Amino acid sequence: MKLVRYGHSCVLVETAQARLLFDPGAFSTGFESLRDLDAVLITHQHYDHIDTEKLPALLAANPGARLIVDPGTTKTIENLDIPVTTAHPGDTFDLGGTRIDVVGGQHATIHADIPVIPNVGYVIDGGAFYHPGDAFFVPEHRIEVLALPTAAPWLKAAEVVEYLRAVSPRLAIPVHDGMLATPAVYIGLYTNLAPDGTEVRATAHGKPVVL
Repeated sequence: MKLVRYGHSCVLVETAQARLLFDPGAFSTGFESLRDLDAVLITHQHYDHIDTEKLPALLAANPGARLIVDPGTTKTIENLDIPVTTAHPGDTFDLGGTRIDVVGGQHATIHADIPVIPNVGYVIDGGAFYHPGDAFFVPEHRIEVLALPTAAPWLKAAEVVEYLRAVSPRLAIPVHDGMLATPAVYIGLYTNLAPDGTEVRATAHGKPVVL
């Protein structure tokens, strides 16, 4: 399996059977030129996870790609007039022989005055990779590679550490860092406090990493 980050929470994952793009949002760049995608998967409706201006062109350039989104995003993109599949927790999809399990259900709380929106996580091939979106949902699967939320208005560093320990993946790839001037400060903290057996590995923008 191979992974390429395109900034913030946008991640391309290549399995032996499929090319899957997660959360191409407004803080991400470079994903617009991707081709031969099998699916574009959106965890939730916030603009840093789905760029509605670039999405139609991306899908037009990838006619074989299936768009899979959470229930909140389905309503957000109604006016785009593009085919979409709504994912609910408990759903399972087969994408070219790659299995996707949908987990979670809700975005993490930002503030009591802000309504909680839907958020789904996607588990690839029984735990080979997991993108939780903006949530700290711990799946039942044994996770090998975790897309680890790094910094956001809805989290604090101590919560990330506890989440990392709860999931306890073999490898954690920091994501959701597009609002940070110095991500290395947070990555260093998570590296130092990671559970035994977990590697925290920062990845360069647009550079493939073999997992």
